Amino acid sequence: MYQSACNAATTGSCNAGVETDRDGNQQAALISQEPPTAPIEPDYSGFDIVKATQYGAIARVRELVEAGWDVNQPDSETVTLLHWAAINNRRDIIRYFLEKGAAVDAIGGELSATPLHWATRQGHLGAVVLLMSAGADPRIRDAEGCSCIHIAAQFAHTALVAYFIAKGVDPNLQDRGGMTALMWAAWKVCALDPVRLLLTLGANPAMVDYTHGNTALHWAILARNATAISTLVLKSKASLEVPNLRGETPSSMLETQTGAIWIGAKVMDRVKESSLSSQQKRSLVQRLRHDKRLRWWAMVASPFTGFYLIGIVFTLNIQYIIKFFFLGCLYSIFHSLGKALFDEHLMALLPLSVYLATKIWFYITWVMFIVDAVSFAETVCFLICSIALWICFLKSWKGDPGIIKPTQEQRFKTIVELSERGGIGFEPSSFCSGCLVRRPIRSKHCSVCDRCVARFDHHCPWVGNCIGLKNHAYFMGFLWMLLIMCAWMLYGGTSFYLNECNVRFDDFLEGLRRISNCNAWVGWVMGNAMLHMSWVVLLTVCQTYQMICLGMTTNERMNRGRYRHFQAKGGKSPFTRGVFNNLVDFLECTCFGLVKPKRVDWMNFYEMDIELNKKIEQQPLLRSGESLDAPNYQYV
Repeated sequence: MYQSACNAATTGSCNAGVETDRDGNQQAALISQEPPTAPIEPDYSGFDIVKATQYGAIARVRELVEAGWDVNQPDSETVTLLHWAAINNRRDIIRYFLEKGAAVDAIGGELSATPLHWATRQGHLGAVVLLMSAGADPRIRDAEGCSCIHIAAQFAHTALVAYFIAKGVDPNLQDRGGMTALMWAAWKVCALDPVRLLLTLGANPAMVDYTHGNTALHWAILARNATAISTLVLKSKASLEVPNLRGETPSSMLETQTGAIWIGAKVMDRVKESSLSSQQKRSLVQRLRHDKRLRWWAMVASPFTGFYLIGIVFTLNIQYIIKFFFLGCLYSIFHSLGKALFDEHLMALLPLSVYLATKIWFYITWVMFIVDAVSFAETVCFLICSIALWICFLKSWKGDPGIIKPTQEQRFKTIVELSERGGIGFEPSSFCSGCLVRRPIRSKHCSVCDRCVARFDHHCPWVGNCIGLKNHAYFMGFLWMLLIMCAWMLYGGTSFYLNECNVRFDDFLEGLRRISNCNAWVGWVMGNAMLHMSWVVLLTVCQTYQMICLGMTTNERMNRGRYRHFQAKGGKSPFTRGVFNNLVDFLECTCFGLVKPKRVDWMNFYEMDIELNKKIEQQPLLRSGESLDAPNYQYV
């Protein structure tokens, strides 16, 4: 081959190719001079029209149709050409057949299905969009009694389920046996979607089928589908007490499987809570264990009570070894109560509860002990900083962090637009399957709050909320004010010991002894202020450096290798404008018109995604179903 390639070129060029390789690599030199060979075109002239349709040989299809072949003529199994084009996702051929008058809802095959059924079973979104644009009816049932949404749910084609609902198909549409798409997904699919998607789009988990009287939760339990069970019980709050035709409730079915590894602890907690009788709920202990409101208040009160009891132990005039014994007893008591009363969800409130308890005792300590040891002006400054701290805290805690809240119509519009673009927008980086929204740049779905947040930074347990676009500046204010507040507390405590107890800190150990003898409570509060200060300093410096110096959020800094706009910049932020401008942009401060911040609507910023998608679309991609190899020959 190499010799013939050389003969095809000029003699001079061959000689030049050989002469350039004086180290024995003559073969490589000849290959470099070899002209590119044209791809070999397959010969489809012997294909009949069915085989040509299956393999995507559109030129042969056109030739046969122009010669007089009827596009609606079925084969011996009543299957039409449009069926074969749909099952193999031959979109160009589908368009051609439709132009030639192909019947879009033709019934064919053993299951008496339409071309839309065939495309749906294979998950071909492009073919489905074309067929529905031509008027295909997704509500037609095949011989098994299933419409297209039921088939899509059975085979976990989430994008198709979303598209059918967005185009007007009822998510609660029942097949011949009364099964809904949610029931089929719970029975057949062990992934999170399309169960979560169906619930988000309005599927009713309380519906029952005609044959067994089962709800979707019944079917999930029968299939031991742990993901679907967890989603139905914890997300949709599906009823655990609905009996089927055999009298079985989801609660009784799960109780018989107690201890099974496929049942989550949270699900079993919900089962136990649901199965309590009204008489049991009158018991105070049972109410404490299962009443959500009481448990929440117990969680909030626990750090407040624990702080006080530990402080009291420190003030007792007893030997230190006995104090440590009492502290160990307190730890055992609170640890046991926590395991008995609080689940994982309530334990997530612990940092917030600790913060609130600590600050309340700061105020009580200042009023009872420190106020007489400092000047009136210093107390006023302490109160002013405290007010600023609470404003920033409440805005961070209860304020909207920038939640992306689409209406159902907006969700449907987004799904249809992305589907008709070929599904490229359904990539996880640009589309959230949980919220069913197109993700703006810098947004992220918070797994704790189960919502998408614009310019997401992180979920902060100390304020019990996400930190994002609309509360990030308040969170920074909260950190700085908390830092100042802790400093004021240390200053106030030091002033108290200097003025009221005549304590000197020249000798550290002697100072601690005098503090213990004078007023150990104030020392306990100062110790907490110092402990808070340690993590507040670290978090404040880190947050300030990221947003002002780097121009990126915590999420972006930790995951910049996963974002293409950061990869294009070598890991650096494409949003930074320098330290001063970053500060101005972050605070959105104009300083009476002296500076001009760059205002970006991060709730609706998609331009960078569009530019990236344009570059991707310009690249030659092999799309699903467009290959001329391995067509599907049957609808099974």
